[in-house]
Amino acid sequence: MIERRRFSRIVYKAPAIITQGEHQVEASIKDLSLHGLLVTCNESESLELKPLSIRFSLPDSDVTIELVGRIVAKNDHTLRVSIEHIDLESISHIKRIVELNVGDDKLLHREIEHLSDLGEHS
Repeated sequence: MIERRRFSRIVYKAPAIITQGEHQVEASIKDLSLHGLLVTCNESESLELKPLSIRFSLPDSDVTIELVGRIVAKNDHTLRVSIEHIDLESISHIKRIVELNVGDDKLLHREIEHLSDLGEHS
């Protein structure tokens, strides 16, 4: 199988809150990248394939990551979410998490270039 992923995924476990319209559910982040998240949620069947907000905090800090994404795949209680909008401070924190875990500056910079290329095509 050919690997199509352009962004390194980092195993990252954190509780999260997903909001879609007036509906709010608890979830758990399983991994993340500069472009998306893998999330488990016991109430995933109640979420629609439309934009949603995800909020989670970094452990042992007062930093909260907030983003708007869309579900690209649902499988049982697992959601693959693509990030559609994220503020500069939140993406900077995710970049730092990836940076600390990837250990390859060239790879990280290539991923950031891919991320900026995606913004030009939206």
